[in-house]
Amino acid sequence: MRGVLSVGAGMVGMFALFGCAQSGMAPGVSPGELRSQVITQPMQQAMTPDAVLADLKSGNARFVRGQVTDQDWLAQAEATARDGQYPKAIVLGCVDSRVPVEVVFDQGIGDLFVGRVAGNFENVDMLGSMEFSTKLAGSKVIVVLGHTSCGAVKGAIANAQLGNLTATLENIQPAVAVATASMPGRSGKDPAFVQRVVVENVRATVRDIQQRSPVIAEMVASGDLKVVGAWYDIATGKVHWMGN
Repeated sequence: MRGVLSVGAGMVGMFALFGCAQSGMAPGVSPGELRSQVITQPMQQAMTPDAVLADLKSGNARFVRGQVTDQDWLAQAEATARDGQYPKAIVLGCVDSRVPVEVVFDQGIGDLFVGRVAGNFENVDMLGSMEFSTKLAGSKVIVVLGHTSCGAVKGAIANAQLGNLTATLENIQPAVAVATASMPGRSGKDPAFVQRVVVENVRATVRDIQQRSPVIAEMVASGDLKVVGAWYDIATGKVHWMGN
């Protein structure tokens, strides 16, 4: 594990920003105040995977309540351009416009790495991006985020054929097969079946990331990293966590 800071001003600041959300506002931000602070390297190093997960869950809870943080975007952009970026997590999401990752987790500039592809599956390029984000850039959590009513999933169920999209959707076919085995005869017009494929696709991606990347598997084994699955309800704004 990375070294933990001694208790002092740096640690107090970290706890103030990420340790408490009981007021309903973002941690460390008073009502009416803009959040300009960004994650520094010492703050990132002091975080644990469990603390990062708790922060993401709290952020989504604020989003669902309609109590999102007032972000000072320009100040955060200036700070990260000047001092560098130290994101706490990387989220693999879908390209769907209804799932704006930083928004639904109530995060600011420099808080998250985000990779997006139709159907939120991993490939070599995405795995390399995750290895950079975690091993080299210090993120503590990988989140695979599916969502309800996923068009890519519906396309895979229907075996859609269109240019390069055909090859893209082939990555989701294993999840379609698993769902079909337990729900035979269903189609993409059945919301329950679509959702089952969404969940199976997330579950398979979480597993495959760790199996296909020795770098990530080693970090998970040492406790420096967690790889988790979740799905986002586009109607309610709530993120549902799988097995966490």
